Amino acid sequence: MKCDECKKRPATVHITKIVNGEKTLMHLCEQCAKEKNIFSVSFNFDGEPLSMQKFLASFFEPMVSEFREKSQPLSCNRCGLTFPRFTQIGRFGCSNCYEAFKGQLDPMLRRLHGKTYHVGKVPRRTGGRVRIKSEIERLKRELQEAVNAEEYERAAQLRDKIRELEQKLGRN
Repeated sequence: MKCDECKKRPATVHITKIVNGEKTLMHLCEQCAKEKNIFSVSFNFDGEPLSMQKFLASFFEPMVSEFREKSQPLSCNRCGLTFPRFTQIGRFGCSNCYEAFKGQLDPMLRRLHGKTYHVGKVPRRTGGRVRIKSEIERLKRELQEAVNAEEYERAAQLRDKIRELEQKLGRN
């Protein structure tokens, strides 16, 4: 596919823009996309530019208010970053921050993604084993939830499904 703008180079940037329900497609080469400043993303909120850090921080605001009331804010024991500071800058100080702030991150991730763990896409033609393993992991989490809720019939069904998938995995 050729670039919609220059009609010379191959289109490598594909943009779908929806304004008032009207969909517009643009297929641009990298050079024309740069000239149109397509790669810079900006958000406006109440007429004021909104950075990605401010956007992410908005998800933490209810939790930050709670921590401001406490005398000692939660902090990472390795780098010393506090949770309120994290919400201001939008970045962690080290890899240990993920564990240090896990209790605050889980509710935010659940609101953003619906889950607190990564669910990625797997190519159909090459991802058979990966998809089965992922399904087994999901079912094991459901099984644990069913046992915790004392839903033993559902737990037995999930256990059987897990065994079936594990056998299928063993044959591949």
